[in-house]
Amino acid sequence: MIGYVLEQELMNVLPGRRIATLLTQIEIDPGDPAFVHPSKPIGPGYKPATAKMLAEARGWTVARDGDGWRRVVASPEPRTILELETIRRLVEDETLVICAGGGGIPVIASGGGRIEGVEAVIDKDLAAALLAARLDASALLMLTDVPSVVAHWGEPGATPLREVTPGRLREMRFAAGSMGPKAEAACRFVEATGGMAAIGALEDAAAMLDGHAGTCVRLARRRDPLDAVVTG
Repeated sequence: MIGYVLEQELMNVLPGRRIATLLTQIEIDPGDPAFVHPSKPIGPGYKPATAKMLAEARGWTVARDGDGWRRVVASPEPRTILELETIRRLVEDETLVICAGGGGIPVIASGGGRIEGVEAVIDKDLAAALLAARLDASALLMLTDVPSVVAHWGEPGATPLREVTPGRLREMRFAAGSMGPKAEAACRFVEATGGMAAIGALEDAAAMLDGHAGTCVRLARRRDPLDAVVTG
């Protein structure tokens, strides 16, 4: 549904540009430790009694989320993007591709190479980092609703970060459910490719790509971004 909205609006502002939305299956390891400790909330919130009843009836794992209780599922590591070559061919044909929505569709490869879906949620930022690296992109933009990463957020010495190396970023602590995955994704992409990752506000996308806004994550040696994979 979100892919449809994005594609339609991009077609409105980029008339004549080839744009495609692609359902994207991402293989995960069925033995991933995340399945032992489900942590990703999905679905609506429930009152405690209702959550307990549903958990017992449907075999769900539930956990407190804010004022209510929600079902939680595993958030396994993305391993392989099954539609990678299709995405690559579309990009080479100068098609703007909207893909890996919501982190992609988690699947496992069973006996005989058969692909089956699993109930899980892949982190969208880690999926984007994997996609960008496998496409040999030179930049990864993670667009959000804040202008930059902030060191010591919520403390008196809070400081916006303009440029940082993966090593320095890994020394900092960020919330697991918000900036943490983005910081990890940025580090993975830069370490794997030597390219540039940037985290910042949607409206600053162009300036981020030029290194003039957001938080730029790069190795000590600079590299100019030419192509980008974008995640919201």
